Amino acid sequence: MPHCSEFAVFSVIEENQKRVIELSESLFEEMNNEREVLISHSILRKTDNAQEICWQLVWLNEEVVEENNKNWSNFPSSAELESLVGERLYYGHFLVI
Repeated sequence: MPHCSEFAVFSVIEENQKRVIELSESLFEEMNNEREVLISHSILRKTDNAQEICWQLVWLNEEVVEENNKNWSNFPSSAELESLVGERLYYGHFLVI
């Protein structure tokens, strides 16, 4: 199965950005706790809007993305992270063609 790439863009006020980045890194570790499902990740800030943060994730495959989505609420960092993130501007998964 090919790797699956995820792009997620969120609005985050500048006062919350440091904590959101810390929680994101913790969350990525939590996702890989039992087995490595997240191959790589980047946290990016939009060049023309400092309040937009993007996750660029590479998952092992599409199947683990679905498993991870089902377990989202069980990750210790997810609730606080969601409370600090504003609007979800974009969210999508892609496969190489």
